[in-house]
Amino acid sequence: MNSRDSQLKAIDRLLTIMNELREQCPWDKKQTMETLRHLTIEETYELGDAILENDLEEVKKELGDLLLHIVFYAKIGSETNTFDIGDVANEICEKLIHRHPHIYGDVKVENEEDVKRNWEKLKLKEGKKSVLEGVPKGLPALVKASRIQDKVAGVGFDWEEPKQVFLKVQEELAELQEEIEIGDKDKMEAEFGDVLFSMINYARFLKVNPENALERTNKKFIGRFQYLEKKAKELGKSLEDMTLAEMDVFWEEAKTI
Repeated sequence: MNSRDSQLKAIDRLLTIMNELREQCPWDKKQTMETLRHLTIEETYELGDAILENDLEEVKKELGDLLLHIVFYAKIGSETNTFDIGDVANEICEKLIHRHPHIYGDVKVENEEDVKRNWEKLKLKEGKKSVLEGVPKGLPALVKASRIQDKVAGVGFDWEEPKQVFLKVQEELAELQEEIEIGDKDKMEAEFGDVLFSMINYARFLKVNPENALERTNKKFIGRFQYLEKKAKELGKSLEDMTLAEMDVFWEEAKTI
């Protein structure tokens, strides 16, 4: 692994390259924070994919892409004398020191939950009016639900044990079934949302990341379905021409691979 000195030299090299690209490359010269935004989101998802695949070589590459974006934003900020990469680094350093009084102060904690509770209390002392202010509005709904539940649990608004949450899941499922029988689409959607929200909460109690869990299932389904397509092609058939029973044979085969 690299020494601290070589790590710092690598960061310095990246900063130098960023300066050169901003001055000399037509594409880089045109970029703004707004034009980079969607690319940054895309890079973040690519990193997430690499993590789920446990492809550490790809994780390294995607982290590099994200680091480039951070340096890029900081460079743009420096051009208007608003902030630079030093301000960005110092800001997060100060935040981490302030938010970890059990490390840099005299606060005592017993476990991870104590740390999370202190974190949310400190944020409120910093001027935030709600513990939910830190949940980005643009997050995908599933991720947002998970963050909301984490946040409110940090100030003690939570169930006491997993069994209670599972009972809530069953309760919400029963309410959904009632609306399905009535046939009111709007109420069905509302109750379906409640079921998902309670399931995400249950995942938290099981210490399962619901986003990761769903993406694993997505990947599993894609792999099995593509196997089915491959076998159909080998038989010279299209899926539209096959019966469900025929397709199910290959689907079961795919489960064993």
